[in-house]
Amino acid sequence: MTQTHREVERKLRVHALFRLPSLAGAVPGVASVETLPTFTMRNTYFDTDDLRLFRWGVTLRRREGSGDEGWHLKLPVDGADGSHRDEIRAPLDEGDVPPAELTDLVTALLRGAPVRSVATLRTERAPHHLLDPDGNVVAEVVDDTVTVLDDNRTVGVFREVEVEAVTDEGDEADLDLLGNVVDSLVEYGAVPHSLSKAAAALGPRTQQPPDVPEPRWPHRHDPAEDAVRAFLATHVRRLLLQDIRLRRDLPDAVHQMRVAARRLRSGLQVFRPLVDRPWADRLRTELAWAAGSLGAARDTEVLQERLDRDAAGLADEDARLARSVIDPALEERMRRSRNDAEELLGSERYRSLLDDLVVAVHDPRLTSMADETCDEALPPLVAKAFRRLDRDVRALTLDSPSAQWHETRIAAKRARYATDAIAPVFGKRVETLSRELARVTDILGQHQDAYVAQATLAELAPDADARAAFALGLLHGLEQRSEMRDREEFLALWPEARRAARRSGLV
Repeated sequence: MTQTHREVERKLRVHALFRLPSLAGAVPGVASVETLPTFTMRNTYFDTDDLRLFRWGVTLRRREGSGDEGWHLKLPVDGADGSHRDEIRAPLDEGDVPPAELTDLVTALLRGAPVRSVATLRTERAPHHLLDPDGNVVAEVVDDTVTVLDDNRTVGVFREVEVEAVTDEGDEADLDLLGNVVDSLVEYGAVPHSLSKAAAALGPRTQQPPDVPEPRWPHRHDPAEDAVRAFLATHVRRLLLQDIRLRRDLPDAVHQMRVAARRLRSGLQVFRPLVDRPWADRLRTELAWAAGSLGAARDTEVLQERLDRDAAGLADEDARLARSVIDPALEERMRRSRNDAEELLGSERYRSLLDDLVVAVHDPRLTSMADETCDEALPPLVAKAFRRLDRDVRALTLDSPSAQWHETRIAAKRARYATDAIAPVFGKRVETLSRELARVTDILGQHQDAYVAQATLAELAPDADARAAFALGLLHGLEQRSEMRDREEFLALWPEARRAARRSGLV
């Protein structure tokens, strides 16, 4: 059984003769300091031979000899700096093999590569609790003397001080307090740093880029192949990181992982003249399969949220009756779709796809057109997608069939994804077009959700009793009106999107 702890800490390197200064009264909010008994712990760190986890900012260790002994997997937190990490803990056992419940979470990073022990550290820890005027612990400072071991032989010693928040929130008050403590320690010679103890022991290899590094987007006069590489790296990174979030069952992970798969698939279509067609088509087929396996879970989640929200617009009894039919049916559908997602994550086909995507980042199969500059090769790709969308929109009316509106939505998403794929190269005007197309696709997405909601209600009504079927019919009417409002809003928005396209210089 695992537990998750949000770790918010700052690290400082200190010299061997460093003395911890008195922090009571010197740091705002710290009235006294309680010194706890010193203890010794042993940490064994696990990684692949190429230190793949460390390079992604992930730590996997086995800890003995402390109050939190056990197996620990530390993961970066989305949108936070390196001072925030989620620590997932599993109980200590007699073996020295990391538990599958932890290694499974980083399957997308390991992709079948075996892990082994790569470093063993013995740490003598002197902990100190910082107390506020009421005697509450507000932070912890630990003074660590770290011994690096090789088969129980000492090969290095260093000293480090950590300042850690005692809550999981890491809110502004916590960060201010940690910052003030760090400032006080720096005055006495401590040097802030961000390396973990194991990374410091293992050396520079842990600081090399991960196997899918953050991309450098090219300038418009650079070769178009650089844009293809940057695009692939951007979205393969997102897919791998969202895979971890999905395995942790974090909010919105299904949606974000599906978006990453769809972006990759669409981008390979956008860049079609620049990439080898059979190679790209094979990847697109596998990405469509992966996105489809995730789609039912996400679509059902969105549908249930929508119908429950819109049911609130009915009278209380009608809302209760409608939800008495809707909720059980969609919960069963959600259960089946979650099974589909779990099967995807555990399949060899999916793992092969991840391998192929990482290879694609480093060695995409390109055509001679990719040698042209971004200025020459990329604008026609967006222009083609936008012209197709513009034709579809011109054929729409408020009374056009829902299927025709759905086809326009597909064309709008293609144009949006094409624009997004090159916006980092061309700057502000193309970014403006991307935002306008995002507004357009959002409205068309809502329109499609209203249509799907109506179809679902029509499917459920025949098996409901007469009173519940009547409530479903009322809700069906609300969804019809919503669909028409979305059509009106889209047609009002579209002229601005066309103006943004003209101003972009791409169309």
